[in-house]
Amino acid sequence: MDSTRRQRPTTTDAAADAAGDQSTAGDQSAAGDDAARFWERHYRTRPTGGARVNPLLAETAAPLHPGTALDLGCGAGGDALWLARRGWHVTAVDISTTAVERVREHARGLGIADRVTAEQHDLADSFPAGQFDLVSAQYFHTPFALSRSRVLRTAARALRPGGLLLVVDHGSTAPWSWNQDPDIRYPTPAEIAAELDLDPARWSVLRADMPRRPATGPAGESATVIDNVLLVQCAAG
Repeated sequence: MDSTRRQRPTTTDAAADAAGDQSTAGDQSAAGDDAARFWERHYRTRPTGGARVNPLLAETAAPLHPGTALDLGCGAGGDALWLARRGWHVTAVDISTTAVERVREHARGLGIADRVTAEQHDLADSFPAGQFDLVSAQYFHTPFALSRSRVLRTAARALRPGGLLLVVDHGSTAPWSWNQDPDIRYPTPAEIAAELDLDPARWSVLRADMPRRPATGPAGESATVIDNVLLVQCAAG
């Protein structure tokens, strides 16, 4: 995804409240500052509450025994709160301090604050500590240049033995997206896996497909969209 800016889609799905990593080397500080302001403004102007779990995360996590999870680009917190309500201990990270504070507030209101740790991170510069049974990167897109593959490789290395890394990307442009560039290209799950370049002796690809699903836009419009799904497992033992 992060091979070129031409290939990099931006967040388009109303159900996808993911921020992302923010910059590349060379102009990292300036680009990171711009990204921080962009995402802070984005979440300050969004209504609070009503965040939904992303369907492919729910599908993947529902049969799992609750453990520790990391939500990269947690946004409004729909995924982190859904996991915590089902017994997971979740570290939710975002570049936006407003997003992080709202996740904490919602967790307190739901009585699950002891299972949600919300942290502000510019993932171009820092990464949360710990090891995890599940790392989720849902619609981990940004309009800013960023070495996304480096962040996802770090996430894979943070998995416990047997842990899962779930990456869900846009595979199509929704009609309500502000970016209607007809030349935009969405990397396939196989291409994303190749960019991660993980050692197959340690990590295996469990899923790499492009399912379709119904989606609802911010004004209630509906469309069928494509998700690009990559599920990677760290070897047990």
